[in-house]
Amino acid sequence: MIRELILRGEVAVIGLGRSGQAVSQLLRHAGARVYASDAADADAGTLTKLAGIGVDAKAKGHDLARIGAAAAVVVSPGVPPDAPPLVIAREHGVPIVSEIEVALAFLPAAKVIAVTGTNGKSTITAMIAHLLRSLGVDAIAAGNIGTPLSEIALKVNLPAWIALELSSFQLHDTPSIDPLVGVLSNLEPDHLDRYESLEAYYADKMLLFANATDGSVWVTNADDAEVERRSENVPGNHQRFSMRDVKADAGPSVTPGAWRLFGSEFITTADVPLLGAHNIANTLAAALSVAVADSAHRTPGARARIVEGIRSFKALPHRLEVIAEVDGVLWIDDSKATNVSSARVAIEAMTRPTVVLLGGKHKNEPYTALLGGLSAHASLVVAYGEAAPLIEADLAGYVPLVRLGSSFHDVIACARAAARPGGAVLLSPACSSYDMFTNYEMRGDAFRRLVTMR
Repeated sequence: MIRELILRGEVAVIGLGRSGQAVSQLLRHAGARVYASDAADADAGTLTKLAGIGVDAKAKGHDLARIGAAAAVVVSPGVPPDAPPLVIAREHGVPIVSEIEVALAFLPAAKVIAVTGTNGKSTITAMIAHLLRSLGVDAIAAGNIGTPLSEIALKVNLPAWIALELSSFQLHDTPSIDPLVGVLSNLEPDHLDRYESLEAYYADKMLLFANATDGSVWVTNADDAEVERRSENVPGNHQRFSMRDVKADAGPSVTPGAWRLFGSEFITTADVPLLGAHNIANTLAAALSVAVADSAHRTPGARARIVEGIRSFKALPHRLEVIAEVDGVLWIDDSKATNVSSARVAIEAMTRPTVVLLGGKHKNEPYTALLGGLSAHASLVVAYGEAAPLIEADLAGYVPLVRLGSSFHDVIACARAAARPGGAVLLSPACSSYDMFTNYEMRGDAFRRLVTMR
């Protein structure tokens, strides 16, 4: 469909972030006429670079008439569905697709393992690519994990395998998704600042299965009742991972601290170099996905190489990443925890008395779901940023809490003063970063810089 559309007329790309730039380059490489625009300002170098390859790129606004006359609109995941360019496109019957949809059209031979879910998908995606490389195959991680798929499609030498992380926003506009293996890690409330209902959010996640057939292969979380309920009638071969069910395809052994894959003991907890029990589940999901993707990945030799790959895997930046131990205090960056459920998992993973930093832009989720973990592990909660009054309203009186404003320097100073040797400071905000930072990476980088500044 994409190749046909780009021959009909101009393609409008909405958003000039990394994915918008990459897909603009890919479309021009394919011979399309491209108009790219962003409501916000853009770096002059970006506009010049795109102009140099023939893209008509504009910042600080959109030409809505031009978008309404386009052959297709390619939307960046950060653009909300009620943005004027998308409203105009729908009114004029212009097809709206994601950057992922475009890139997939130029990667017909790639073996794709697609990963979605509310939490853990970046770690699972990165580990899948790492384990595939441990098996000696050419593999790369792309998509919502940070590398636009269009960048991969522009390579001269295309990878044989792609571990593809998909957000709900990307799935919404990727109608052709049909992976070799599809992975659904879990379903929890998220993005309720953008979706009109939890059902609408879950419905977008379920678009992973839109093209399911009896020959499809799915890896799902047997411990997540919502995942099981929604996926049980999806056509295909279902493989399940579990932290509790010894009958799962990947799950616990009867031997404490050991984990099984297809009925045989596979790894021990000590083999997984990541913090938290949830990362055992992420590891099982990744290993199971790689194993079911190809029969050659299930031989005894392949299993041994997968185990070695697990042992050598490193935590992704901003995901329960240990930054430093300063004066006996462990500082942990979990800036990627942009919703309540992911923050809950991180807090429950703590084994030391912990100062927990919560705050940012509110996502319409109650913070009371954090009380169990906070009561067990938090020595203090520091609430900051736009969401601070709401966090205080939900948690004050139940756990020790101090409310600050929007100075991140003050937040770190407060945490430093409150933490004690043998304890920890955890940045796991349960909120997006957009009140104070451009993205969660910038928030995590600021955390690292302030922690290590002496």
